[in-house]
Amino acid sequence: MLREGWIIIAFIVILSAIILPIPAFLLDLLLALSITFSLTVLVLTTFIKEPLELSVFPSILLLGTLLRLSLNIAAARRILLHGHEGTDAAGHIIEGFGTFVVGGDVVVGLIVFLIFIVINFIVITRGAERVSEVAARFTLDAMPGKQMSIDADLNAGLITEEEAKRRRAQLEQEASFYGAMDGASKFIRGDAIAALIILFLSLVGGLVVGLVFKGMGFLDAIRTYSLLTVGEGLASQIPALMLSTAAGVVVTKSSSKDRLGRALLEEFSKEPRVFLFSSGLLLFIGLIPGFPKLPFFLLAGLLGGLYYTLNKALKQEELRKLEEVLKEQKKPALEKKEEEFFTQPEAIALEIGYGLIPYVDESQGGDIPDRIKSIRRQLANEYGVIIPLVHIRDNLRLKPHQYRILIRGIEVDSYEVFPGHWLAIDLGNAREPLQGIETKDPSFKLKAYWIREELKDKAQRLGYMVVDISTVIITHLSETIKRNLYEILGRAEVMELVENLSKKYPKAVQGLVPDVVPISILHRVLQNLLREGIPINDLLTILETLADYIEQTKDPDLLTEFVRQRLSKRITRLYSTNGTLYAMILSPKLEAKLTAYVQEGKEDEFLDLLVNKVYPKLSQEVVRFNQYQAMPLIITSGSIRRHIRKVLENYMPNLTVLSYNELDRQLNLKVIGVIDED
Repeated sequence: MLREGWIIIAFIVILSAIILPIPAFLLDLLLALSITFSLTVLVLTTFIKEPLELSVFPSILLLGTLLRLSLNIAAARRILLHGHEGTDAAGHIIEGFGTFVVGGDVVVGLIVFLIFIVINFIVITRGAERVSEVAARFTLDAMPGKQMSIDADLNAGLITEEEAKRRRAQLEQEASFYGAMDGASKFIRGDAIAALIILFLSLVGGLVVGLVFKGMGFLDAIRTYSLLTVGEGLASQIPALMLSTAAGVVVTKSSSKDRLGRALLEEFSKEPRVFLFSSGLLLFIGLIPGFPKLPFFLLAGLLGGLYYTLNKALKQEELRKLEEVLKEQKKPALEKKEEEFFTQPEAIALEIGYGLIPYVDESQGGDIPDRIKSIRRQLANEYGVIIPLVHIRDNLRLKPHQYRILIRGIEVDSYEVFPGHWLAIDLGNAREPLQGIETKDPSFKLKAYWIREELKDKAQRLGYMVVDISTVIITHLSETIKRNLYEILGRAEVMELVENLSKKYPKAVQGLVPDVVPISILHRVLQNLLREGIPINDLLTILETLADYIEQTKDPDLLTEFVRQRLSKRITRLYSTNGTLYAMILSPKLEAKLTAYVQEGKEDEFLDLLVNKVYPKLSQEVVRFNQYQAMPLIITSGSIRRHIRKVLENYMPNLTVLSYNELDRQLNLKVIGVIDED
């Protein structure tokens, strides 16, 4: 109950201070509470690693501002009513600030108070307000790019649905936080203005009360009410200054995940030569005639010692890293027994340069092994294929930050990353180029840039999808596995799939494999389907279709066509967009010509017509699919579908070729182009 009700108690105290007269000892207590509250908040902001760890900070600013304003009112009332009784009339804290802090000098006190106002209002408050305003605008601008990045990670299987929800919630919380900070900073600014007005009113009002109503002498009234007013102003402005500084610390918190103190030390210690140059400059200033030598020489010595200490530590760290690298180089690339060097190559392997070891070493915070488990589960659910273990090993023949992907021992792709950078990928809607290392995204060959972390938010605002190195590697691995599933699927995996199916449907599978459908034919058919991106989850339907048609033909390619027709609903919905299948078709004349070439066995003429006439027109027309956000797709007759696909996959690997027999009649078909040879 107390956890939820303390805020109500706080507001009751604030309202009481505004409405009711407060005795001097209670005013002292509340002023001490205000100073303690502001100091605690300031210290707390130095310990947070990111602004969202203190998401209630805008409310804290409002509460602190209301508390100070209520105390200003209470103190002003106390000064005006009891100021004639002496400098302790408004409590000892105000008296202490008015006498001890400024030496009892009214002029000095007024000047110090005005300096506080200038620092708080013009420097800290205005700076924090501007940073909050810019951060709020930039955060809102970057939201679409960040949302796309989350959706892309979810679609690629790199994160779970729960993680995606958490990230979206965090994104919304971030936008709300900076929006609230933009508004809360106005409270601080208004508080600084109110302090000036209250100072003027308290001083003038106190003089009027003292001279007219209390019969005080002019000098006595000036001294008493000036000290009390200045003391009141300082007692309220010091907590205000601390809260303003805390606001500045929060909104200027960079993307570093460390606390402020540690982050500052790490940033400064990265380049020890800075301290050496600063030390030399201080020595030079100390030698200038008229300047005091002791402070400059003392600081120069401290900076010189700091340079020596940091430089020594940096060299030791570099030596330690070099020893680790040499130790890794002395290890065999494969830590296996000698007889195991001649075994069957792994189905999937990821080889990395030694510079990428931290990304795969879980003891060093590497998350790639866990993410590989996720994509194996994702692909198994999506395609119905048992994905073998991905073997990760270092390869000293690679560049330090290079990796390569092997399928059945053969390299199928490789890429080089840049640690300390993020990959900004242009999905086609980026508004301007970035400053960075221009490259291509390894997964989809899209234009991209390697950028520094400080450009990450800017890139997202410009429409780029920004991903870290682990995501680059994982997405590349995932897409490579997808494209090579037909090679990964061996007969051993097929037998395991059939065995799993027989446990669920023992009567349906019994007697089919291998008695009716040989494993070799089933294997070839499944490979054909996977080669064109067709999932094989519905293995029972595939087996039943093969059993129906295997008496007619033993040709795996022809049997695949029968299976595709049986899977028509699954296939067409795989390529449809919002219930519509966007496609191009061949003209009747061209289709008849290609069909005749296939039936007559004129392979050269068929190839020549496709490559020299059809392919150039297809490559021009395929851009039409972009306006529908659909995948390139062409529909042909069933007799020539597989022949066209076999030729065009070398030229347009992303083009889907369907036959009219495979179309789901319940789906809406929209023809967006007709290809002719003329």
